[in-house]
Amino acid sequence: MSKSEYVPSQSEAHSSTYSKERDLETGTLTQRDTDSASIIARDLNLVTWDGPDDPENPKNWPSNVKWHYTLAVSVFTFISPVSSAMVAPALDKLGKDLHMTSKIEIDLALSIFVLAYAIGPLVFGPASEVYGRVRLFQFSNLWYLAWNLGCGFAQTPAEFFVFRFLAGLGGSAPLALGGGAISYVWHAEHRGKAMGIYTLAPILGPVIGPIAGGFIAQYSTWRWVFWSSSASAVAIQVVGLIWLRESHPATLLKWKRNRLAKETGNDQLHTGEKVETLLQKIRGAMIRPVRMITTQPIIAITAVYMGYLFGISYLMVTTFPDVWAGWYGESEGIAGLNYISIAIGSFAGPFLNVLYIDRIYRNLKAKNGNVGCPEFRMPTMFIGSFIFTVGLFWYGWSVKGHVH
Repeated sequence: MSKSEYVPSQSEAHSSTYSKERDLETGTLTQRDTDSASIIARDLNLVTWDGPDDPENPKNWPSNVKWHYTLAVSVFTFISPVSSAMVAPALDKLGKDLHMTSKIEIDLALSIFVLAYAIGPLVFGPASEVYGRVRLFQFSNLWYLAWNLGCGFAQTPAEFFVFRFLAGLGGSAPLALGGGAISYVWHAEHRGKAMGIYTLAPILGPVIGPIAGGFIAQYSTWRWVFWSSSASAVAIQVVGLIWLRESHPATLLKWKRNRLAKETGNDQLHTGEKVETLLQKIRGAMIRPVRMITTQPIIAITAVYMGYLFGISYLMVTTFPDVWAGWYGESEGIAGLNYISIAIGSFAGPFLNVLYIDRIYRNLKAKNGNVGCPEFRMPTMFIGSFIFTVGLFWYGWSVKGHVH
């Protein structure tokens, strides 16, 4: 039973008000769970939600609070992908100013930021289970802000690569935490729309960044690419201070337990979590995703496929300057406008997905005896994978100037 879902209080453990439906995506309590609920009811020191309508449960937040939270998480996730590709149109100028001597160094100036995406989640993911989501969002954004600002002051390739990698570590946290944070707030039947808006951030970021970066590189210096994105990170930090609040159920219940223990003097209160040291918690949290990847084929396959799509997307982003500025002879600013084509597709896909994904999920759940499954969200993915393949082939085939 998921910790983010309702666990009955003592007075409700034997009631007949449990849902007779089952949703495998959310782990909703069902009538078949009454035996375990009775066991929970006998534990007088267990701290959990105060009924299914407990306002402290993130799924019971008012709708406007949920949407503010979703938008805040989305903008935190947006700034890092923007920064990752924003420098693409300015790579040649950056390479000349920092005396980079090879094409590999110039390409590394872009890709080393994304390389940090593979490492950061291994730390931030487990840490969020110990410290909660909000602290990690705010800390990681400040970390990103500091090192991204430093990139604009770098004087040597070594300085730039170190600053860029460290900025990527901070920027990876919202990507690792955002999806889970939003799932804590929304019920499965309404989560698709929120996730659709959230996924716009990492999809649109890498294509909006170069549009701005092209004009900045043309009319100013490549250093302002980093200074301007750092200024945006400051504004996002302010948004987070206003709209972000903790949504991690285990963290919220731990805070509740500590508050009640202080008020009552009962140190025997607990949340049902295994008592572990901080090091044990971090170790367990780091092992868990590795175990899931190695023992659950569906997770491994999905992760590999998402990584492949992510890599191909960045490959296209990095080829645009060579195609439009190099092959077609466009200026940096005008060449950057070609990223609008990717932006249109990146917006249209999630927009159409948002319109239908929750409807498809509800229909398939109804046909399955009101038993919901995560796989019910996959039909639109099949369509997207086909369109992606066609578009990729079409782009590669039509790059030559005589093909339109």
